[in-house]
Amino acid sequence: MNWGKCPADVASPALQCASLEVPLDYRNPNGKKIKVEISRLPSSDPAKRRGVLLFNPGGPGGPGLAFPSQLTQLGLPASLLAEYDLIGFDPRGVDHSTPVSCNLTPEQLTIAPKYAHNPAEVVESAAESKQVSQKCADSASAPLLPYLTTANTARDMDQIRAALGEAKISYFGLSYGTYLGGVYASLFPDRTDRVVLDSVLGPDGYDITAARRFGEGMQDRFPDFAKWAAARNPCYGLGATPAEVTANFFKLADQLDQHPLGGLDGSLFRLVTHSFTYQTTAFPRLAQLWQTLLAGQTPPPDALPGTEGPVQSEVGTMLSVVCGDHAWPRQISTYQRNVAHDRAAYPMLGGATRNIWPCAFWPYPPKESAVQFSDQGPSNLLLVQNMRDPATPLSGAFDTREAFGGRARMVTVDQGGHGVGLPYLNSCGFNAVIDYLAHGVRPATDKFCAAEANSTRTLTPQQQQAADKITDLLRRH
Repeated sequence: MNWGKCPADVASPALQCASLEVPLDYRNPNGKKIKVEISRLPSSDPAKRRGVLLFNPGGPGGPGLAFPSQLTQLGLPASLLAEYDLIGFDPRGVDHSTPVSCNLTPEQLTIAPKYAHNPAEVVESAAESKQVSQKCADSASAPLLPYLTTANTARDMDQIRAALGEAKISYFGLSYGTYLGGVYASLFPDRTDRVVLDSVLGPDGYDITAARRFGEGMQDRFPDFAKWAAARNPCYGLGATPAEVTANFFKLADQLDQHPLGGLDGSLFRLVTHSFTYQTTAFPRLAQLWQTLLAGQTPPPDALPGTEGPVQSEVGTMLSVVCGDHAWPRQISTYQRNVAHDRAAYPMLGGATRNIWPCAFWPYPPKESAVQFSDQGPSNLLLVQNMRDPATPLSGAFDTREAFGGRARMVTVDQGGHGVGLPYLNSCGFNAVIDYLAHGVRPATDKFCAAEANSTRTLTPQQQQAADKITDLLRRH
């Protein structure tokens, strides 16, 4: 491969980039080609180099070129940096790879379903979702969209492996990246070396069940914030007990439904609160936002999460993958029933996570059946999972663990938040990841990591900046 400078927005002194042509449609390998952009952080000690470690930070639609350098800034151990060339890539459709665009408005780019209080609001959301789907179908990118799937992205990964001259690849995937890694390990089991899946989706990826699980995750995770805020009631005034903090959540949601502040209505308030629970380090920002809202004041723009919102290529790819991996229900009545059920089961977020998606109107049926996870293959997968993950709850991780059977081991951490194998979180969970990737030591059986009194450490400004970028990326996808 011809390595050179990376694009200016992802460049770091040691990071190299290259382009690879891959088939748009793997059933027609000699047909139209698209570009996949790849990054490399070479091994710090070629004499100790084992191979390549490929990363995916999630999504679908998450850009990954800068991810190796961002993780390095957070403090990856020298043993891991020596062991591998760290490889990032923008998946097909995203950013510096051949990009797609549905030409969505800024409002449509925030595609999270609204919280529906009644059947009529599901119908309203259906009209908006249909518009989004139609704009994708009318876009110049339309011929590419049916081929932006998890299976094809996994096949791209194997093209990357071959282009790098490697017989096998090791892999670290976060969030949706766990499903992508699981698909790769199912399609190409004998081409995997050491595989870590962090914050694990269910074995069907982002289907209608995974969408529902966001509501489950919110109910699992919110008590951590409520307990944290109650302990700091003299500072923030959000409630002297977790129950009072929880009551204020519903109070604010109802008030903002009636009287939005600065464009923040009750539905968006629920989603913003959920996104701030991804990392405990974000709790102070969430508490300050609530403090402002309880005082009846409009929050400043920088009080909301995500300094960098999703871009056209990321959203277009996300929709294509989510809607193209699986066929979604087409009847509005199905979503009305689901919303009614989950408003009761998961009242904080269930009215949104069971609401209708553009996938209900997606014009392209799946090109192939979803890849099934299997227990047939090498036993080289390590799953790491928080007990109270707001985005990929423990229930989905258990399902994936069962699907892989003897091929996998699972480390469960008594911690809340999204992400285990990041250097500033629970040391037991992080060490399990490094022990396996750097030293090949994987637990003989499934393992449990107890809660730690100080599960986060103080970061340098550079480390905090890298952590914020990773967290924003996880939140917006």
